[in-house]
Amino acid sequence: MSAYESLACSYDALTQDVPYEAVLDYVETLLRRRGAAPETVLDLACGTGSLSVLLAQRGYRVLAADASEDMLAMAYDKAAGLENPPFFICQRMEQLTLPAPVDLVISMLDSLNYLTDPADARTAMARIYEALTPGGTLIFDINTPEKLRGLDGQVFLDEDEDTYCVWRAEFDQEENICYYGMDLFQRRGKLWQRSFEEHREYAYTPEQLTGFLREAGFRTVAWYGDRTLEPPRPGEQRVYCEAVK
Repeated sequence: MSAYESLACSYDALTQDVPYEAVLDYVETLLRRRGAAPETVLDLACGTGSLSVLLAQRGYRVLAADASEDMLAMAYDKAAGLENPPFFICQRMEQLTLPAPVDLVISMLDSLNYLTDPADARTAMARIYEALTPGGTLIFDINTPEKLRGLDGQVFLDEDEDTYCVWRAEFDQEENICYYGMDLFQRRGKLWQRSFEEHREYAYTPEQLTGFLREAGFRTVAWYGDRTLEPPRPGEQRVYCEAVK
């Protein structure tokens, strides 16, 4: 089963620890440091739309794209009551095409790692560059190679009243990919339904992605530690990138 097909309806319950408000605060801190004041934003690989909704609530005009129709259905329902809801589109990152350029593109929660072919990541950077207005900004995060390699052999358990999820991680050194095999048990009335999904993340280095960004045309590329304003430290598990067109 493809990633997020069964997980979509349980995703928010299993990720209640994700600090969406703090992530968006950090993004806005980076923007203020440069005096950038974007009006239009693309939330790329938006998932169930939690950040998309927050962006709309803070007054941005929001486009939100994801490759999963199931995740977008959850996002659409979540945003239904907003006065100025995001406009949702089903697109893969490496196939991104917008009707008009935006001032800011964000892609959070290691979404870029899900592009397991570096050629797709290179193409995605070029597509994002074309989707930005002159002087526009791309901000994204990645799981570092150190983190993904360290997950090899690990087993994780997430659960709530209606969902029981077991993750098993394996890192393939030759492919440079971390595989997450996920057994998902979801309550359906008095019964439980079992499904399986496989998630894969490529272990990109900041240097590799910087090369793709420069090749695409970005004039400024800066990397930061996990929601800090300092360069990444050795062993950092998550890092952020800010690239300016």
